[in-house]
Amino acid sequence: MRRYQGDASCAGPAEPAPPAGESGYTAANFTPRALAIVLGVFCVVVLAGEALAQMRSGGPSRSIVATLVAWTPLILFGPPREFGGFALNIAVSFLAMAIGTVAGLFLGIGQISLSPAVRKVSWAITQFFRNSPWLVLLFFVMLLTPFQIKIAGYTIPLPAWLKATFGLSLPVMANFAEIVRGSINSIPTSQWESAESLAFTRMQTIWRIILPQCVKRMTPPWMNWYAILTMATPLISIVGVNDAMTLTQDALAAEQRSELLMPMYGLLLVFFFVYCYPIARWTIYLERKFAVRS
Repeated sequence: MRRYQGDASCAGPAEPAPPAGESGYTAANFTPRALAIVLGVFCVVVLAGEALAQMRSGGPSRSIVATLVAWTPLILFGPPREFGGFALNIAVSFLAMAIGTVAGLFLGIGQISLSPAVRKVSWAITQFFRNSPWLVLLFFVMLLTPFQIKIAGYTIPLPAWLKATFGLSLPVMANFAEIVRGSINSIPTSQWESAESLAFTRMQTIWRIILPQCVKRMTPPWMNWYAILTMATPLISIVGVNDAMTLTQDALAAEQRSELLMPMYGLLLVFFFVYCYPIARWTIYLERKFAVRS
């Protein structure tokens, strides 16, 4: 008997190559035009602020460029011997995406369960967190979660960034559950019928046949949601987390110079753009590569 290779049906035609002009390298990296536009706008903002500072200055003061350079390490990595800044935003995005992906996978599978109770509960949880404002969920988690928990006599602190990570993972969980459900439903019914004819159980069919075929369908929207999550991480500054937005506001308060307002926030925008834009380009490439063609 021939050994099963991961697809219950016979192999189909070879997958067509991605469209010309969109290779993995160019899709995963900056295009010169986009990079030039972003850097050009940022330079215009800095030069305009510099000119405004020269007109308003009543005495010697540090230039805007020198000020941005001086504050960049703090905004990127946080205060000395503390974890914060933009690096904390990235860490929160990784952890929240990991938690949301694992929970969303099981929640999405629950929506196609043969049990009506499991299916309805999974659907209700998905719709609730999918249609709730992210900031409201953050406040709920921050206010309802204790500052520390005791397990077997040991006190385990729950820092604010950890609770904020869990809060952000809830909407990600719900949206990824919809991605899982849609991907599973997009698999042809012949795959289920072929698996049944080979005496696979429903659980074996899902984990060994259906989900492996769903990976390429789920990857582009999954990456898109990760980029959205990363750009939403500045919300945690509202609930007291020492992230890049909080430190940028602290730097502006310390400098007390109105002309630094746009350059400082522009620098923060550049940080997020430099991190998220390659993800967006790679997502476009994968969408074209893994597109389901009839």
